[in-house]
Amino acid sequence: MAKVAIITGAGRGIGAATAILAAQHGYDVCVNYASNAEAAERTAGTCAAHGVKAAAKRADVALPDEVAALFEFCDAELGPPALLVNNAGVIGGATTVENLSDAVLQRTFAVNVEGAFYCAREAIKRMSTAHGGSGGVIVNISSIAATLGSPGEYVHYAASKAAVDAMTIGLSKEVGPLGIRVNAIQAGTVDTDIHRTEGNPDRPAMVANSAPLGRAGLAQDIAEAVLWLASGKSSYTTGSIVRIAGGL
Repeated sequence: MAKVAIITGAGRGIGAATAILAAQHGYDVCVNYASNAEAAERTAGTCAAHGVKAAAKRADVALPDEVAALFEFCDAELGPPALLVNNAGVIGGATTVENLSDAVLQRTFAVNVEGAFYCAREAIKRMSTAHGGSGGVIVNISSIAATLGSPGEYVHYAASKAAVDAMTIGLSKEVGPLGIRVNAIQAGTVDTDIHRTEGNPDRPAMVANSAPLGRAGLAQDIAEAVLWLASGKSSYTTGSIVRIAGGL
């Protein structure tokens, strides 16, 4: 029987690459998306082409009722998850703190922080050995912004990802005895559509010029790290913040 993965924000970018790689590793995949149904269905179709089950489900992770419905959908269509990847996130656009709007600040934390908590809460209910589960893995997608601070551009985003890092460490200690490992990936700048949609399309090229490895990250770079953390090869790894950032 295949294991099941729920990957949030999996229509495009890091989420899509992770979903497809999970399928290649034999996971049945629940592809979550917020708005782009066409992209999510395309990701699910690519997953299914690898011989696994895949289903797409719309849910705004910032809304707890929609998160609950996402997990209930996964239960019914694929089964309870053994892997949760908290990938859904927003940058909120480049701005100084002085010019930061209430709406951007609230939405950034609602998706990046509250959404990760809502999804983890639902996953724990299903994974925990205390509830009859078989254990599982949670991987949170963080950012090097959490330690760099991103002054003049994304302090609000950086702060939200620092919260995700703290959540990762605390939650790993809380649920480790329940058979659940929790880790995070501090991703560097990855060349995906998010920079275009958030109004800074030139950012990957700018970062490539300063990175020791001379390039921006690829979605596949992050996906490979996620699947390693999900595998038995990392069975003694929990509470870790793994930096995948080309040397930055």
